[in-house]
Amino acid sequence: MSHALARYAAVVLGVVVVSGLLMSLAFHGPGDFTAIWTSGAVAVALQLAAFAVGRVAGQAGLMARMGAGALIRFLGLVVYALVAVLVLKLPAVAALISLATFLFLSALLDPLLIKT
Repeated sequence: MSHALARYAAVVLGVVVVSGLLMSLAFHGPGDFTAIWTSGAVAVALQLAAFAVGRVAGQAGLMARMGAGALIRFLGLVVYALVAVLVLKLPAVAALISLATFLFLSALLDPLLIKT
């Protein structure tokens, strides 16, 4: 694991833990806790995948890097929506709002953490 990826992973993990704790205060129905932290694990994996692909796509320019990351996040959210609700039977609202929040907040930090 490169130094940049390790630093990025630490920041994303911090964002997920802090925002996950705050969302746990708002969502306290049956299964919401599991949905939030499952979404957190998925968000970390998606963000690290987007970071790795973005590093490769970065050779083509900033727009390619941003587009590749956005595509991975979007497809991950769509697939997770189907898997979380239909297969894992997680509460849809808590699972999808938490994943979208984790991805949005950590994507806001991308420009600060990713250097070309």
